Amino acid sequence: MTEESPDIETPKADVAAEPATPEPPAEAIAASAPQVEPAGEPPLLRIEGVGKSFGNFRAVDRLSLDIRAGEFFALLGPSGCGKTTLLRMLAGFETPDEGRILLGGNDIAQVPPHLRPVNMMFQNYALFPHLSVRDNIAFGLKRAGMARAEIATRVAEMVSLVRLEGMEKRKPDQLSGGQKQRVALARSLARRPQVLLLDEPLAALDKKLRESTQHELMELQRRLGMTFIIVTHDQEEAMTVANRIGVMNAGRLEQVATPRDLYEAPHSRWIAEFIGDVNLFEGDAGWRQGNRLTVAIKDGDTITVGEPRQPVTKTAVCVAIRPEKVKLSRRGPVSDAANTHAINRLEGVVSDVGYLGGLTVYKVKLDSGIVVRSSMANTARLNMDGYLVGQRVVAWFTPDDCMVLEQ
Repeated sequence: MTEESPDIETPKADVAAEPATPEPPAEAIAASAPQVEPAGEPPLLRIEGVGKSFGNFRAVDRLSLDIRAGEFFALLGPSGCGKTTLLRMLAGFETPDEGRILLGGNDIAQVPPHLRPVNMMFQNYALFPHLSVRDNIAFGLKRAGMARAEIATRVAEMVSLVRLEGMEKRKPDQLSGGQKQRVALARSLARRPQVLLLDEPLAALDKKLRESTQHELMELQRRLGMTFIIVTHDQEEAMTVANRIGVMNAGRLEQVATPRDLYEAPHSRWIAEFIGDVNLFEGDAGWRQGNRLTVAIKDGDTITVGEPRQPVTKTAVCVAIRPEKVKLSRRGPVSDAANTHAINRLEGVVSDVGYLGGLTVYKVKLDSGIVVRSSMANTARLNMDGYLVGQRVVAWFTPDDCMVLEQ
């Protein structure tokens, strides 16, 4: 039987985050993969032209976005881009100046937070320091008037779900950072919301714990089949956990795509530079040959690229290529007699070497003065074929490894 917690003033954030909706059946928590709605089905959450300003500052600028049921969606962007403001509007802690937020077809933009089937897990966890793990998890259930026996069953279910068995009587100051994070997650899930919002939930964890917790969070989301929306500024985290990512900048969505498409097919130069490392060559689009396009870059060098995914309407373009696609060798690969443009070759001198364990990152100063980065895997324990600072090399890559972006 669960102990009764004392009557206390509830922090606004915690009360607001608890939805007062009918409880779904216990079968809702099933160990099965989430079923993402077919493309023809309406989304679970639809954001239509939502805008929010604080004085003269436009935090969110007429943003529209669809999120499907059972999806793990990430909002990614630099500080001040509006991602947390958008999350707070979904939770009900901020009211949009314009637009609609549709959840299951119902407009909830003006619905108070405690009446939404949405819950939010905060970055600082917001645990009650004087309550046990059990009572922290049970708090929202008690406030909702759930029967004591049901609370005990639900709390036990949540404790098992986040693997905190044996710690039910501990207070928050007796827990590690990772354990506190699990308590906060269990409390957020206890009411079984339709959508769980996570605001930088792993920011306080160290690197190793953060990485392991990311995978635990993914597994938990798959088991529950629930819609998760996470806000983060950590690109690697977003690309690890999310099915799709929305990249925000200055209150707008720059691109929404899967992690792979976002990395391999960015829509703009800004996205290419923001997501991961990239080499950029500015130049002018030249002649076409079949499905190849030539770009003249600095000092007469020419790069041949594959057919751009989006039509090139301007002469001034930039060619983007990821460092892991750039190979180094002492002489370059053998020329393809059938197609002299099958390989791009740029000569230069190694100017810097960074050993990162699994990778070695080389900086090569080309004869044109441009510096190119190459990331090469260290496949042998003792790399006898590495390159040294001052060594002359050929940096080479294929046309299909290149992305053409308008400047």
